[in-house]
Amino acid sequence: MRIAQVAPLYFSVPPKLYGGTERVVSYLTEELVRQGHDVTLFASGDSETRAKLVAACPMALDRFSYGEPRPYFPLMELVFEDVSRFDVIHFHTQNIQFPLLRYHPCPNVTTLHVPLNAARLKPLVDEYNPPLISISDSQRLPIPDANWQATIYHGQPRDLHTFQNTPSDYLAFLGRVCPEKRLDRAIRVACRAKTKLKVAAEVNPEDQYFKQVIAPLLDDARDWVEFLGEVGGHEKDEFLGNAQALLFPIDGPESFGLVMIESLACGTPVIAWRNGSVPEVIADGVTGFIVESEEEAVQALLRVPALNRQTCRQVFENRFDAAIMTRNYIEVYQRLARAG
Repeated sequence: MRIAQVAPLYFSVPPKLYGGTERVVSYLTEELVRQGHDVTLFASGDSETRAKLVAACPMALDRFSYGEPRPYFPLMELVFEDVSRFDVIHFHTQNIQFPLLRYHPCPNVTTLHVPLNAARLKPLVDEYNPPLISISDSQRLPIPDANWQATIYHGQPRDLHTFQNTPSDYLAFLGRVCPEKRLDRAIRVACRAKTKLKVAAEVNPEDQYFKQVIAPLLDDARDWVEFLGEVGGHEKDEFLGNAQALLFPIDGPESFGLVMIESLACGTPVIAWRNGSVPEVIADGVTGFIVESEEEAVQALLRVPALNRQTCRQVFENRFDAAIMTRNYIEVYQRLARAG
C-alpha cells in the first residue's frame, strides 16, 4: 500500500529522548517499510527513517510551543497538495486536518494519542465525523459515539529492550514531571518502603509544579531518591531492566502509557494506579499490581519478588510487539481504502 504517516512536529521521529507519540509513529513507520509498504513520513527535517521523508520544518519544535497551530499550516499544505498519491493517509496530529479532509476527500484515519477533551473535540467530531483510532478502550469514554474504527494498542520493536532476569535493588520512575504523572506519589512510596527510587524524567526547571511540589520533596528524600534527568537509548534500557519495578502513579485518564510496555519488555513489573488504560495494559498479579493508594503501593512492593519477570516479557511479546500493532493498522487501512 501507499501510506502517508503525518507526525506531530514537537519532536523528531523518533525523538532523541522524551516524545511518546513520535516514538510510536517511528515504530509504525519502520515496521510498515519492513513489511514492504510504500511509506511517506511527514515530519520534522531532523527525523530519521527508511521511509520517504517530507520535512515540514528543518528541526523539531520546542515542545513548550504545544498548542500553537501555525507551524502545522505548511505541514498540511504538503500533505494535501495531492492526496491521490496515497492509498490512505494516517494522521497523528490531533484535529487540525479535519476541515481540510472535507475539501480533499481521501481514505484517512486519525489516531488520537492523548486523553480526550470532550468539550473541545466533540463539536469537531460531530461536524466532520472523521475516522478515528483509539489507543485504549478507556480513551473512548468521553466521546463513545465517535466514528471509531478500532482500538489499537501501542507496540514497539521486539529487540528494542533487553530482558533482564536479575534486577538491582531500586524502583524506577520514567516520564515527565507534571501534576498528572504524580512523581510526588512515587517519592512518598519509596520513602515509606525504604527503597531507593531512581527518577528519569523530563522537567522544565521553570515549571511551578516542579519548583513548588517536587523540588522540596527531592530535598527531603535525598537519602532514598536519585534524580537522573532524561535518559534514552542504552541508558534507558539499563535503567528499566535493572529496576525491581516501575512505579506508574498516574492520576488521570492515561490514554495508553508507553512506559508500561517498555518496562514489561525488560521483564520489569509495573505498580500502577487504577486510572485510564492501566487495567488494559497491566494484568494485576501477573505483570504487576494495580493499586489505588500509596499504602496499597507499599504493600504491593512486598509482593513484587513473587512475580515472574519472564512472564512480563512474554506478555509484551504476545500483546505489544510493533509487528502486531502494524498488522492491526493495516487491517484498518485496507478497509478504508476499499471503502474509498
